[in-house]
Amino acid sequence: MIELLLDPWSYGFMQRAFVVAVVAAVVCGVLSCWLVLIGWSLMGDAVSHAVLPGVVLAYLVGAPFAVGALLFGLVAVGLIGAVRDRSVLREDAVIGVVFTVLFALGLVLVSVVPSQTDLSHILFGNLLGVSPADLLQVLLLGAGVLAVVLLKRRDITLYAFDPTHARAIGLSPRRLSALLLVLLALTVVVALQAVGVVLVVAMLIVPGATARLLTDRIWRMLVIAPTLAALCAVVGIYASYALDTASGPMVVLAQGTAFAVVHLAGLVRASRRKALA
Repeated sequence: MIELLLDPWSYGFMQRAFVVAVVAAVVCGVLSCWLVLIGWSLMGDAVSHAVLPGVVLAYLVGAPFAVGALLFGLVAVGLIGAVRDRSVLREDAVIGVVFTVLFALGLVLVSVVPSQTDLSHILFGNLLGVSPADLLQVLLLGAGVLAVVLLKRRDITLYAFDPTHARAIGLSPRRLSALLLVLLALTVVVALQAVGVVLVVAMLIVPGATARLLTDRIWRMLVIAPTLAALCAVVGIYASYALDTASGPMVVLAQGTAFAVVHLAGLVRASRRKALA
């Protein structure tokens, strides 16, 4: 058992995989609390899929993929806002149109990339192929997002619960919304290396949703969500090493399992209280 726990750490690529997975999990876990409270789950899905064409274009021109991902994440957010404000469509319909079209554009770009360039890791992640440069990028972006979140946590929390009151005391809900969207785009870039475009939304939603089942206080959620997400990241990588499976999906599967356990435990407690009443 001890040998199984220590063996992965003897490889440099596994060490980098653990660090990237934990950093991505913590950043996503923190932001997921506010996404769940505000009701931006679909927005997280939109931004995570919309960055695909930016990542592909960045690879084609030799630029850092973070630049392309951030650019198209902001483009997606701008398009959603522009169409929403100038049409009779509901926001969920606009989000669905924008993110599916941009995701389709990304898939088309992937299909026309020269055959010797394998971009499947953009879609599904490549934890075991993280380079030292990728690791540095994830650490810098993750630290930046967490620093801004910690600095503005009270304002963001007030906006999440009562935007009207936030406006009354001099805060700008529009600016706070824009800040959250920028942080969301950066967080997607952080998590791309771990789980890829397809599964990023799970890391952005599942930790916050799980924490919400355990508590109704935002400060506790902000501790529970990243802690649980980091633990699931470690468990997922160990499981993928032992079972010889893909690492990114195993991390998400571990988070989904934690959510299921918490949800079922809540149902059991509720049924017991009802039986005793």
